[in-house]
Amino acid sequence: MAITVGVPRETFAGEQRVALTPRALDVLTKSGVGFVMESSAGAAAGFPDSEYRQKGVRVVESRAEVFSAADIILQVRTLGANPAAGRTDLALFRRGQALAGFGEPLSAPAEFADLAGRGVTSFAMEMIPRITRAQSMDALSSMATIAGYKAVLLAADALPRMFPMLMTAAGTIAPARVFVLGAGVAGLQAIATARRLGAVVSAYDVRPAVREQVESLGARFVAIELESGQAEDKGGYAKALGEEFYRRQRELLTEIVRQSDVVITTAAVPGAKAPVLITREMLEGMAPGSVLVDLAAERGGNCEATRAGETVTVSGVTVIGPLNLPSAVPYHASQMYARNLATFVRHLIREGSLVIDPDDEITRETLVTHNGEVVHQRVRDLLGLATAGR
Repeated sequence: MAITVGVPRETFAGEQRVALTPRALDVLTKSGVGFVMESSAGAAAGFPDSEYRQKGVRVVESRAEVFSAADIILQVRTLGANPAAGRTDLALFRRGQALAGFGEPLSAPAEFADLAGRGVTSFAMEMIPRITRAQSMDALSSMATIAGYKAVLLAADALPRMFPMLMTAAGTIAPARVFVLGAGVAGLQAIATARRLGAVVSAYDVRPAVREQVESLGARFVAIELESGQAEDKGGYAKALGEEFYRRQRELLTEIVRQSDVVITTAAVPGAKAPVLITREMLEGMAPGSVLVDLAAERGGNCEATRAGETVTVSGVTVIGPLNLPSAVPYHASQMYARNLATFVRHLIREGSLVIDPDDEITRETLVTHNGEVVHQRVRDLLGLATAGR
């Protein structure tokens, strides 16, 4: 009997993305998968029910019917990333049912304990390991690409000057100076977008290895000496560094920030509070009208003055703390996420069945709950549970 994938409508406030787009269905159709979807689940992202029906999806009005019919539930935000509205779905799950999506297990371990209590086999898409064969499943990088792009547009809109250099009859207009803090996926996309708009861009990252990528995009790399291997974990994600390092870093960055018209900060550590890189004192050194966009706002912010979800003015500097930027570009964000998610689910399906292989690194690193237990060791540690298998 074919596996049925269910896609309910997203219930997180302001979330406009959808877990599967019509084009992404083709990835799973080849594996013999069937689909059931809640009506209007893709409407906010620009995908009407009619497009899904044309692909053979059974579109239903009842959310409960989606959960009842599906073997695997796919969402953008699962319970951990949607703790308020998502809790109403708990009663709809049945033992043995699978769930995949963004869930923030390192920030919301209790919610995954609740899923384990319902007997749900859950996967967290933000835990996809950064290895070559998982690149096509890396949803976190896909969403960071969208965020980096959108951050520059927000900055350009708020800045009371233009980005490009212009030679006009009224004289020469100097280009805007943009400084990007953090050259991960979001930072690199911010650099590329700012350069396309004509800005002069410089960037900094604690990982010296990204210098070549920064310079290949036409930006200047700001170097601060750091011991090799100190800045990232074995999975390729940034890791927290000591407060002494951050203090020294702030001192060295103060002058660069002062000279910038736009600062975009992107430094985040999974499951931890974002490091404070920009102090109020540093903001006071910037020219009035300057703009800072803090992509780490959801995790406390890289700037002392950031207020999550708000735009504030400090000493004449506009500080923007956006939340859920990928949802502001829902059509393409959904396309990218859906492709990542569909590829991941196809990876789990073998001969028409969902296979949980603990020896497979992709499966092992993303699997959070199974057989009524929290099985991911990092999440177990956060819950104070004994090491798995003991």
